[in-house]
Amino acid sequence: RLRDTPEDICFEATANAIALHPARPLLAAGDVDGDVYLYSYSCTEGENRQLWSSGHHLKSCRDVAFSQDGQKLFTVSKDKSVHILTVEEGRLETRFPKAHSSALNCVLPIDNHVFATGDDGGALKVWDLRKGDAILEARQQEEYISAMAVDGNGKILLTASGDGTLGVFNVKRRRFDLLSEPQNGDLTSVVLLKRGKKVACGSSEGTIYLFNWDGFGAASDRFALRAESIDCMVPITDSIVCVGSLDGVIRAVNVLPNRVLGCVGQHLGEPIEQLAVAPGGQLLASCAHDQKVKFWDVSALGGLVVDDYRKKKKKGGPLRALSGKAAGSGEDFFADLRDEAEPEAAAGSDSD
Repeated sequence: RLRDTPEDICFEATANAIALHPARPLLAAGDVDGDVYLYSYSCTEGENRQLWSSGHHLKSCRDVAFSQDGQKLFTVSKDKSVHILTVEEGRLETRFPKAHSSALNCVLPIDNHVFATGDDGGALKVWDLRKGDAILEARQQEEYISAMAVDGNGKILLTASGDGTLGVFNVKRRRFDLLSEPQNGDLTSVVLLKRGKKVACGSSEGTIYLFNWDGFGAASDRFALRAESIDCMVPITDSIVCVGSLDGVIRAVNVLPNRVLGCVGQHLGEPIEQLAVAPGGQLLASCAHDQKVKFWDVSALGGLVVDDYRKKKKKGGPLRALSGKAAGSGEDFFADLRDEAEPEAAAGSDSD
């Protein structure tokens, strides 16, 4: 039987990190026990399959990422190590055991040879696999590096940090460029939008900060969501991002004009750890503290037109459901979202 989206994938421990393969229906996940899994997913019922698992990390696996050619899987851990596995059989190909002096938090492949890692102490390293070592080391930010993004040329690397700043590094010239002024709350995510002309950062206060590509010193715009926090964010189109929150809701948000479009899905009351988009932008995957990876149909978002005119809408109404599985009709679930109480600053989401 065919479904709109693949069935949920259940894990024995909380999955901290997920990634979707750039070309094939494969999902990688890393959990708090340090295990890494590769699954094939399918919209045919009963067709999700675990292909392999790897238990090489000694502590929680914090991030996973596929190489651009889809042949390698990068994993980083609280045990300070970077592992590079083959996607086909999950064989450990390269290992940097003490890659950083602090626990690692995120990894970003930049091209087929170069990748970046960020740690809990605010340190960034850019590595070249051909040299087998780091080609850039910097510690410009004072708190953990939560997320990274790179421009289409693989030249400018952006780092979001728990100290509220956005860091800008030139990978090609191997140097630090500048730091933005600190925003309120931890910056938890960073994505490029509007054909690379805008950068959006999510914060633990529930605000999206926007920067112009040539003006990283200060935010050009800010947009507060009615969410406790923004813990992760992925671009779906050039203007639309999906954000995951402490309240377990995945919201679709249009940037410029700034508008919350509605709810794509939810892990009821469970903080969302990470989101990933399948190639083609039709499918979104999410992992949360309920030890599940869920899939959501986001194909309708590509056709949404958001005009500048804002309809007057009742404040505090329920979020519009944007997918068949979104709890738009579950009025009770959204009752707690209607309280316009001042959202408390989200506690650090480091569950491991």
